[in-house]
Amino acid sequence: MIRRLLVLLCAIAFSLVCAAPVSANGAGAVTSTQTFHNATMSFPPGPPNGVNPCTGALGTLTLTFNGVMHFTVLTSGVGAGTGWATFTATGGFTFQQLDGVTFTGKFTAWDGENFNLNNFAATGILVGRGTGSDGSTLNFHDVMHITLLGNPPTNAVVAFDKLTCG
Repeated sequence: MIRRLLVLLCAIAFSLVCAAPVSANGAGAVTSTQTFHNATMSFPPGPPNGVNPCTGALGTLTLTFNGVMHFTVLTSGVGAGTGWATFTATGGFTFQQLDGVTFTGKFTAWDGENFNLNNFAATGILVGRGTGSDGSTLNFHDVMHITLLGNPPTNAVVAFDKLTCG
């Protein structure tokens, strides 16, 4: 759930940033910043996002968050095609498990990406803390990273996703 949620948030951030680029004055770059206020996303029970990351219980996940994403790509000269992107979001979540327990809490997600015409690297972090309607807790910290080298063929030389619960 966590990795796919990070990937989904990154994909949304990337697509929204690319939708409205603004040219940097004479810098040979395209840059854009997009902010979100009280954005809401909801996911039905089941994979990839409607699953408690620590127990595997199915449920409906609803996120309400504020965030910002920034994207810069060099468009000319040495380094053309090189770029950077970041995304940060923080807010609240509700996870209504099918077994009747509802968790409410806070989360923060961050990701950073660097790329050029041949290589790509991205790191993402997702942290959440919630309290269940039965008094239980849901605490998680997920870190993921991927490095891709070569074009073509592209080879994943480093890739990991580490979830810690508790």
